[in-house]
Amino acid sequence: MPDFRNERILEASPSVVFQAHRDPKRLAVWWGPDGFTNTFTTFEFAPGGKWSFVMHGPDGKDYPNESVFLEIQENARIHIHHVCEPRFHLDIRLHPHGSGTRVEWLAEFENKTFAKSMESFLLSANEQNLDRLAAEVAKG
Repeated sequence: MPDFRNERILEASPSVVFQAHRDPKRLAVWWGPDGFTNTFTTFEFAPGGKWSFVMHGPDGKDYPNESVFLEIQENARIHIHHVCEPRFHLDIRLHPHGSGTRVEWLAEFENKTFAKSMESFLLSANEQNLDRLAAEVAKG
């Protein structure tokens, strides 16, 4: 059962939305909440592949991230395990919805106390992330 669930309908096909995740140059542009930028050092977009990057916050701080891609289904699903603190699974699901895509963002944290204490921030940050994804896929 996920701790957090965000959902968004995007006016783009699942393949277009999937490409915005698969292409590290595009992903670096939109990944994270408002004001964040990213520097990717490793991006192995395949099951078992590693993803290492630093999120640069608007507060001037750097936030290192390490993840592993657990499952990737073309145009349908990306399941990520964030292996550094806070440890969590992120399951991104893409569903055809008319001419667009319904994106489900399901996060499950290993530390439930942390998840509960950060609930308001994390839900807001996920919405901002989906806003940025929507802007990226709208570019074409």
